Amino acid sequence: MNAEEMEARITAMEAQLRRFQDLDEIKQLQRIYGYYLEHWMSHEIIDLFADGPGVHIHFPEGKYAGKEGVRRYFESMNEKDPELLHQLMQLSPVVDVDPDGKTARGRWYSFGALAIPLGGGISQSWGSGVYENEYVKEDGKWKFKVLKWVPCYNARPGTGWVAPERVAAIAPDAKFTMPEPDYPPEGPDYNYPSGYVFPFHFKHPVTGEQGGDEKRNEYIRRLKEKS
Repeated sequence: MNAEEMEARITAMEAQLRRFQDLDEIKQLQRIYGYYLEHWMSHEIIDLFADGPGVHIHFPEGKYAGKEGVRRYFESMNEKDPELLHQLMQLSPVVDVDPDGKTARGRWYSFGALAIPLGGGISQSWGSGVYENEYVKEDGKWKFKVLKWVPCYNARPGTGWVAPERVAAIAPDAKFTMPEPDYPPEGPDYNYPSGYVFPFHFKHPVTGEQGGDEKRNEYIRRLKEKS
């Protein structure tokens, strides 16, 4: 092996090492977000987002644009209330770093327990959903650019972890209210039993083809039109 070949091999190894480091840093970012989310640590969550263009969060309530939209959403909940619990474990990551090493995309499952103070009482549920996120390296650090989450299901347990009298104390007319989004909700109702597949950003790891999400969603759409 001559010097030129050796240099090329070293360069390739350095690029591969950098990619592994990027993957690890992105997964670390997402997991830390989950820990902050558990107790709705809004300021810590907001600081995980980039400051550049295109930043937004996309939830069932709608899309909140820019770092200011992110701030408005996460500061809407009373994080100091000790009865607030928003535990969504960040699971089963599939992360792909773009060739430029500056942007990436990731898909995650979330699952956990929620206890939300509401109308003088506590609303409790089990929840699960899917993230399809975009990340950007800003000033040498990976940050969220787009955080998009759709629910799979939200179920109230027959017997929960909140004292029964706190559940019973919820006012009959109490409803969840979130700040007005910058853009209205789009897409179908993702909740069970919609049958909708949240589109994958990645292709099949063996065949290299796009997943069957588009075909399945089109089938579900036509099925519902006939019903």
